[in-house]
Amino acid sequence: MMRIVEPGFEFLDDIHGDTILKSIEKIGRTCYKSEDKITDASAASFVARIIKSGHESVIEHEKITVKIICDRGVSHEIVRHRIASYSQESTRYCNYSDSKFGNELTLIKPFYWAEDPDKYSVWLNTMKVIEKAYHTLVASGAKPEEARSVLPNSLKTEIVVTMNLREWRHFFKLRTPTTAHPQMREVSIPLLSAMKKKIPVIFDDINV
Repeated sequence: MMRIVEPGFEFLDDIHGDTILKSIEKIGRTCYKSEDKITDASAASFVARIIKSGHESVIEHEKITVKIICDRGVSHEIVRHRIASYSQESTRYCNYSDSKFGNELTLIKPFYWAEDPDKYSVWLNTMKVIEKAYHTLVASGAKPEEARSVLPNSLKTEIVVTMNLREWRHFFKLRTPTTAHPQMREVSIPLLSAMKKKIPVIFDDINV
């Protein structure tokens, strides 16, 4: 029987916001040869000025790595972002009929049908048919890379994403507004909130 889960994320870096800001300041002040103005409390204001002036190339020197749990449809949108590095759960090599995966498909719940039982029922019944077809194909000798052709966009995937801070800013500006896909916003808005807490100066000016 398939498993239905919620999306989420996990930081894979041990993020120390103050350390990152100090590093950016040290790098950025090379441009102005103003290293003599560095103090214990100068980093945040310096970085804020850098961002406000549009000199965001300086923040490209720092990066954050996150593991995102989402459906395949959302992951297809995430990987369009450049410059970034990605490592993703492979439907070619993962055999979801194996006991390692509980002999089941894991799916991301479409939250927007929570109060529409008719649409949710259509989705759920379709997923059951797909899971049965996948298991049948594997049992009949199909390789996972062949059986994956029936897998849905709702399939859960784990994707590790590394972006520099400038690209994360670009990501959030595109993926948190109301024009973004609802399931993308389900991931991106909480992720932005978490990043604001870790490095507020970098992301505070991005509003949802």
